[in-house]
Amino acid sequence: MKLATLKNGTRDGQLVVVAKDLSSYVTAGSVCPTLQAAIDDWEATSPKLQAIYDDLNAGKLADVKPFEENACESPLPRAYQWADGSAYVNHVELVRKARNAELPDSFWTDPLMYQGGSDSFIGPREDIELASEDYGIDFEAEVAVITDDTPMAVSAEKAADHIKLLMLVNDVSLRGLIPAELAKGFGFFQSKPSSAFSPVAITPDELGESWKDGKVHLPMLATLNGEAFGKAECGVDMTFDFPTIVAHAAKTRPLGAGAIIGSGTISNKMNDGPGKPISEGGVGYSCIAEIRMIETIEHGAPKTSFMKFGDTIRIEMNDKNGQSIFGAIDQKVVQYSA
Repeated sequence: MKLATLKNGTRDGQLVVVAKDLSSYVTAGSVCPTLQAAIDDWEATSPKLQAIYDDLNAGKLADVKPFEENACESPLPRAYQWADGSAYVNHVELVRKARNAELPDSFWTDPLMYQGGSDSFIGPREDIELASEDYGIDFEAEVAVITDDTPMAVSAEKAADHIKLLMLVNDVSLRGLIPAELAKGFGFFQSKPSSAFSPVAITPDELGESWKDGKVHLPMLATLNGEAFGKAECGVDMTFDFPTIVAHAAKTRPLGAGAIIGSGTISNKMNDGPGKPISEGGVGYSCIAEIRMIETIEHGAPKTSFMKFGDTIRIEMNDKNGQSIFGAIDQKVVQYSA
């Protein structure tokens, strides 16, 4: 099943059911008005939404309209919880190597996680508005899951049952602000502005055999300024699967319905060493920081610049037939003006 939220002048938008090929949609108002309302009572709403989805794909419905990704909010325009993990320890290891810091052994057994701001997500086709290029503007291409009500201290095995939807994420990061914030010993805040999510959220069964062992086994496609930048395999080098990350988030607190839990930046090694750009036969990168880390390790200093005003980033995932699954996050960085 595929769901989206259309802009309608309200904070939480209008929930719609989207065809499998993303060509059309019907409103879900007969079941519930918003995605948050749907996930609040998922056991009751999901069979009804699934029935609409099945009829839509079978061509049995009237009032079908063309689906336009530009008209979408993020599936949850705001959420009660947005926590981002770092499931790809290769990414963390490169960050630390670039500043000559050792990677603690615990990082391989205990996931990293930060709590992000969830009151103002950006739409998947909306500009990334920021006040200064000096902030070190970067994208991070990730996968995220949405849970239903998840009890505290849930096991990873049981946490798998609470994963109801998946999305793509652009976890916008301001690399120039991160070091000073982390030096205070209190984590990210200003360096993590509003994130954007894919136009469509999907149930895991939509991925078929590509959803296995709590991981998505497909490449994450990142296109920077119209050029292929990354095609990292999401199911490769993922140290912690999604059930493990969800269980980590719920260790000392329950997760309310609609909690969003992210994977962190998708990151692959190459022959047990750092990844290489696509132009050099590698799978590229899911953020600019990673190529800068590798440049620093190999050449003593980074060569690739962070994003400037006017730069664009497109994040997408295709199935094995080349069909877009979630729709595309496609954004431009622009200067914020109050």
